Amino acid sequence: METLEAFRAETRAWLEEHCPASMRTPMPEKEAVWGGRNAHFANPDSKAWLEAMASKGWTAPEWPAAYGGGGLSAAENRVLQEELRRIKARPALMSFGIWMFGPVILEYGTEDQKQRFLPDMVHGRTWWCQGYSEPGAGSDLAGLQTRAVEDGDHYVITGQKVWTSYANHADWMLCLTRTDPDAPKHEGISVFLFDMKTSGVETRPIKLISGASPFCETFLTEVRVPKDQMLGPKNRGWDVAKRILQFERTNISAGGFGSGAGLDLVDAAKAAVGTEAGVLADRDLRSRITRQRMYERAFNLSLARASEEAKAGGAVSHYASVFKIAAAKLNQERTELLVEALGMEGLGWEGDGFAPGTLKATRDWLRAKANSIEGGTTEVNHNIVAKRVLGLRDHQ
Repeated sequence: METLEAFRAETRAWLEEHCPASMRTPMPEKEAVWGGRNAHFANPDSKAWLEAMASKGWTAPEWPAAYGGGGLSAAENRVLQEELRRIKARPALMSFGIWMFGPVILEYGTEDQKQRFLPDMVHGRTWWCQGYSEPGAGSDLAGLQTRAVEDGDHYVITGQKVWTSYANHADWMLCLTRTDPDAPKHEGISVFLFDMKTSGVETRPIKLISGASPFCETFLTEVRVPKDQMLGPKNRGWDVAKRILQFERTNISAGGFGSGAGLDLVDAAKAAVGTEAGVLADRDLRSRITRQRMYERAFNLSLARASEEAKAGGAVSHYASVFKIAAAKLNQERTELLVEALGMEGLGWEGDGFAPGTLKATRDWLRAKANSIEGGTTEVNHNIVAKRVLGLRDHQ
């Protein structure tokens, strides 16, 4: 306990010295730091904050120091996160590499792959994307048809991916391919890592109803990838893919799909509807917001408990699917409540008559419609829960 308290004191002093004042304020979407070869910092303090955190390995606190991580214990990382929350610090780095791919490289990668890829993830020098879904293989991911054919010291990859988040900005892709077309569909799959600048890679953004274009179609035409960039055993890529999906669903759930336009639901409702004796005047809306906040609190406590259990057991379980279902419902209801509370202000699309936060609330509400699809549909996750968590039999 004394050692942890000493660590807390040291951490608090370091954060006070190195976390700029502007990094202790709510983060506008345009100031989110994704890093990469062409990293852009809308706020110069964001660059300083990333460099400071990466120098400590605290963008990946529990990764081994040998690969650029912080080397912290679970207890030390818990203290670090508490101290970051205490000063309302922004995330220094948004990274699919750290959230999903790094942990799997630690588990399945060769020593050379760990040394090659992990430190760059920690420092935000690479922006990663995920080549999973295909036009004919979304919910049925194992039905993928992108081929990887052996050719000397390389594999030649040809196929198409879709809903590839930020592929047009990414530096590297982790890609699922079929290396044995004659094997059963959950077999004969292999995972490759390749540079998005490789000849034959083309991306096309997909525009959503929210007006944003975070997803892309990705076309792969005879993309040559060195053999040493295969992750995990040949034809056993489905095992790697499932692990990534578990990490993905856990991190989606922990992130809650966003913060509801940065507007506090209660404050926004009070401003739009008015108050009586200091509380929200609309009793029905007040009741539903209260129920929503209780659900959110229970969800966060459950997620924290599951995270601690996973760390103790060293694994991410199929309970990730439970949290993915709950997180999608949570965010969809939260964004709908916010739009309702804002009244006419919650239906704006553009123009000077609407505040920036309210315009984003409208887009977040529309964007949330995809929450029950992305990262595995709610239907797919219900099936996983039924089979892997509850142990129910397949329908005959």
